[in-house]
Amino acid sequence: MNLKKLMTSLAGMCLLAGGLLAQNVCVSTPNTSLLLKAPKGGELRILYYGQKLTDADLKTFEADWGMDAAYPAYGQDWNCMKETAIAVKHPDGNLTLQLVVDEVLTTDTDHATETCIRLKDKLYPFYVNLCYRAYNDVDIIEAWTEITNCEKKPVVLNQFASAYLPIRRGDVWLSHLYGSWANEGQLVQEPLMPGATVVIKDKDGVRNSHAAHAEVMFSLDGRPRENEGRVIGAALCYGGNYKLRVETYDNDFHDFHGFFAGINEENSAYTLEKDETFVTPVLALTYSNEGLSGASRNFHRWGREYKLANGDKLRKILLNSWEAVYFDFNQEIMDQMMADIAEMGGELFVMDDGWFGGKYKRNTDNCALGDWVVNTEKLPEGIEGLLADAKKHGIKFGIWIEPEMTNTISELYEKHPDWVLEEPHRGILPGGRGGTQLVLDLSNPEVQDFVFGVVDNLMTKYPEIDYIKWDANMSITNHGSQYLPADRQSHLYIEYHRGLEKVCQRIRAKYPNLTMQACASGGGRANWGILPYFDEFWASDNTDALQRVYMQWGTSYFFPAIAMASHIGGVPNQLTFRVIPLKYRIDVAMSGRLGLEIQPKNMTDEEKALCKQAISEYKIIRPVVQQGDIYRLLSPYDKLGAASLMYVSPTKDKAVFYWWKTEHFMNQHLPRVPMAGLDANKLYKVHELNRIDNEPLSCEGKVYSGAYLMANGLELPYNHKVDYQKQSDYASRVLYLEAVED
Repeated sequence: MNLKKLMTSLAGMCLLAGGLLAQNVCVSTPNTSLLLKAPKGGELRILYYGQKLTDADLKTFEADWGMDAAYPAYGQDWNCMKETAIAVKHPDGNLTLQLVVDEVLTTDTDHATETCIRLKDKLYPFYVNLCYRAYNDVDIIEAWTEITNCEKKPVVLNQFASAYLPIRRGDVWLSHLYGSWANEGQLVQEPLMPGATVVIKDKDGVRNSHAAHAEVMFSLDGRPRENEGRVIGAALCYGGNYKLRVETYDNDFHDFHGFFAGINEENSAYTLEKDETFVTPVLALTYSNEGLSGASRNFHRWGREYKLANGDKLRKILLNSWEAVYFDFNQEIMDQMMADIAEMGGELFVMDDGWFGGKYKRNTDNCALGDWVVNTEKLPEGIEGLLADAKKHGIKFGIWIEPEMTNTISELYEKHPDWVLEEPHRGILPGGRGGTQLVLDLSNPEVQDFVFGVVDNLMTKYPEIDYIKWDANMSITNHGSQYLPADRQSHLYIEYHRGLEKVCQRIRAKYPNLTMQACASGGGRANWGILPYFDEFWASDNTDALQRVYMQWGTSYFFPAIAMASHIGGVPNQLTFRVIPLKYRIDVAMSGRLGLEIQPKNMTDEEKALCKQAISEYKIIRPVVQQGDIYRLLSPYDKLGAASLMYVSPTKDKAVFYWWKTEHFMNQHLPRVPMAGLDANKLYKVHELNRIDNEPLSCEGKVYSGAYLMANGLELPYNHKVDYQKQSDYASRVLYLEAVED
């Protein structure tokens, strides 16, 4: 960070309180403020975080000595008893810190103001910069720390959180995500109780959004509501092991829930060399008084504008080969699938796993990872032939890779056994798909060059490749680096992700327009620390449409539809064996980045026609879905029998409304769903998409005011009006609303 000037503006007022210089620092976005008290030589304290403060509001804090320490350090007095954000071991064995304000600096960038509050230990030449980036056009404040050791010998970091935020106690509820493979993004909401500790963490090493997510929301006004109530949201932007802690104190000293977020320090103690600076990942904070959906809209706007690779470009509609053919394909089958998706109006075909292998052919998942040469038995004309076929059909071509991994059965492992993670003196423990998978040691610069070369070689030889699906199917189960020295083995998790980030930075510098998907055993890499290098993520290997309603609902709390790959799967579903009608599968997939995961030649002409119609209509609504504002209306987790959400364009002239039946018992009432986010004074014409009914809806083609739709919604039948033999409990609706002149 380029720090240039001492903070003297109104945003960082220097106020006199009781004759002592007490500098208040206000970090603000268009609608939010974070206020800190930063007395020179004193403890930095957080005074306030929430709705934006006015000049008059700022003055009222002049005599208020604050809520809590802004970055609690293990040290003297009560800080030995409390939870802390940082804990160290000095060269002389001292375990304590006493951090005080040294100076406050700011710098302006094109889109944000960056504030650095420099803290120094009273005794040792040890420094912590608390850094904040407040955006000028989105309501996100990014917070991180820069920890510098100027002592004569190394200092051991035992805790090193990115940030700390006290949240005043009351009827506060926590919303967060949990799950597992094929069951990602499940929503849980719970009240924060006195004396309780909530710990959300990951220890996978490679992937970090299967079992839990590094993002949370705090509802400050009781049970969470989607479109009203005060909410604080937090997202740790880190692709590695993380730990989020919520400590609810119940004593005379604290009226707050203490929220800590940062890298998981377990088995990751970090030795900070003399003059070295350790930079923690960013914690993105937002505040909204428009409920959970309001906080989501803030994250989505920030993500599209500043985090997600190519967040301003609409995503292509694709067909992926995996669920359609798995490893059983050849060039003729690939050509047939390209022809079919092109005829249906698709724009991209992605060839998944199984295309490579020299000495060992990749016909199963237990071999050949790392041997990135074309299997000419399957593809005699190579990638060139596939690119020619794609061009012939007028579509783009994409390809699957898994560059961070290898197999015990591979030429790469035979040549470079020293490149894999391996426990010293214990040997390797392979696993993953096929039971032979190993993780390459990305702390090693040679391995970084190799992984970069996987992409670079493909793109150099085949520059027409438009899309890469980057997979990662193995955890770090062998804690041992053959590259790192013995006294730095605890750096492994951190150095792995530093190496991965270096590789991704090189790829993006050379190929900024290449579309890349982050796939990691499904939804294992839905995280804002990974997405600056990827255009989207694969939400789950489970394409069951009913379960996707739940998974995509939870995932939408922090990630926009443009980043969420959502595909129409075949039936029966590969994992659940459930048979869900095509109409329902289409309607669910159209709420994210639409794609197909199906063999078209196994579809009937009627099914192909319905997909062709859906693709055509998705192209109309694509700008609204991928660039619009989300409003979640009826949660599937409320068990009311249905789920509903909508996207509204920034100018509020277009909207897309989704409704899915999730369960329905005899004589059960399904609620009528009022809409949200529209302009009350505009008139909207209603058109149903993907219609299969013999008769149109009663609202079809009619015009309603935004005020009416937001107060009343529209009457939707519980089932589709089709032939009796085709009746199904899987009812769903997609409505397109377009503003018209009065």
